[in-house]
Amino acid sequence: MIAAPAESWGRDGGATHPGYAEPVRIDVVTIFPEFFAVLDVSLLGKARQSGALDIRVHDLREFTHDRHRTVDDTPSGGGAGMVMKPEPWGEALDAILTDGSIVIFPTPAGELFTQSRARDLSTREHLVFCCGRYEGIDQRVIDHTRSRAEVLELSLGDYVLNGGEVAAMAMIEAAGRLVPGVVGNPESLVEESHEDGLLEYPSYTKPAVWRGLETPAVLLSGNHAAIAAWRREQQYERTKRMRPELLPPAGDAL
Repeated sequence: MIAAPAESWGRDGGATHPGYAEPVRIDVVTIFPEFFAVLDVSLLGKARQSGALDIRVHDLREFTHDRHRTVDDTPSGGGAGMVMKPEPWGEALDAILTDGSIVIFPTPAGELFTQSRARDLSTREHLVFCCGRYEGIDQRVIDHTRSRAEVLELSLGDYVLNGGEVAAMAMIEAAGRLVPGVVGNPESLVEESHEDGLLEYPSYTKPAVWRGLETPAVLLSGNHAAIAAWRREQQYERTKRMRPELLPPAGDAL
């Protein structure tokens, strides 16, 4: 099932879960709307069905007017590749933006996307993701949008993807799962990596011994204080080993 088109998921017409006055609305503009079919599965799919998330996917080519549905042109000043034209983007955003919109442009030149940013986005009423391709979107689209809405240019990390769709999907999942009602047990969100500045502790389940490897005895002890202390120590050790830059300066309390 392809991600729902704009006309089928509206605040006026869409189903709303009785526990929420309004769903969190997320609009995505892309030249590959079929990419977002994944939004219909797992927890995000259930959140759409319940009304906690109102997700609309738009095909940028629907905002073109030529026979070839052109969305790109050669770069001003020369150079390799193609640049996405401003006209389709302008018309798309004209049709989508609301008074409460925050517009996200996924880009390797952007601010690093973090868990704290995901939590911030999860509290917003309307997110708009603009998925660029080729050599990116004409800068004037970003500049003009900034004059009418809050704009964020966000990057998943120091690497380059073929387009903004993968990054947008990651950001939608990271923020969407923090919206109340999306994850069944809210307590599971509290102990995750990055929520308190440290990586998450390692997890174990049954059986107690598997292929000669044992579950740490403290986790089977029933001593909740000892388990909590062990998990905290494991968080620190894992962070020190894998992501030491996340640790506070020496002498600062964790």
